[in-house]
Amino acid sequence: MSSPVNYSEKTHLERSLQQVQQDVLRMGTLVEQSFRLSHQCLFERDLQAATKIVNLDKRIDQYYRQIELDCATLMTLQAPVARDLRLVSAIMQLVRDLERIGDYAQDLTEIAVKLLKYPPHECLPEIKKMSEHAQLMLATSLVALADLDATTGASVKQLDDVVDDDYERLYNLLAYQKDIPGVIEPMLLLGLIIRHLERMADHATNIGQRVSYIVTGQRK
Repeated sequence: MSSPVNYSEKTHLERSLQQVQQDVLRMGTLVEQSFRLSHQCLFERDLQAATKIVNLDKRIDQYYRQIELDCATLMTLQAPVARDLRLVSAIMQLVRDLERIGDYAQDLTEIAVKLLKYPPHECLPEIKKMSEHAQLMLATSLVALADLDATTGASVKQLDDVVDDDYERLYNLLAYQKDIPGVIEPMLLLGLIIRHLERMADHATNIGQRVSYIVTGQRK
């Protein structure tokens, strides 16, 4: 005789998973805001954005710690199986990606403040497009997560190719520029910016791929 299904436990697990998913999406919204503020600081020279991002980063870190704790509790006490197990394990990984994007956004604002004392470099419009594309990737990965849409999640990898191409082109432009007037600090800072943007795009790609894994059970 089969054991009766404990519907109260099943319902509690479902509620817990839903709460964790909602918290991840709230964290994602904060990371999007942080990325947008770093963009404003870099390309609009908005110093108020730099102060706002510090408080945002604290909230992002709080969500990160709470979600990790909640996922560990779910794994230990409620023993999810199959797709629910994939969801919990993938969330534990993708919140690290979100947290890293938030850290990079804060780093970008610090770099932007250092760049204020120098005239804008001619490659900034191209770097701005790179930043906008990376933000699109993050937004797309979060839509995929909200809808648990494997197709949208997988599409982020294709978007990443554009950012990689931008990075290679801009790196070569900066690395091989000749007859640099004055100090080289702004060139070094611009190199850090494009590297951070490239890494942020990679983390957005990771999120999209983790969504595909949640839905399909297959790692890309």
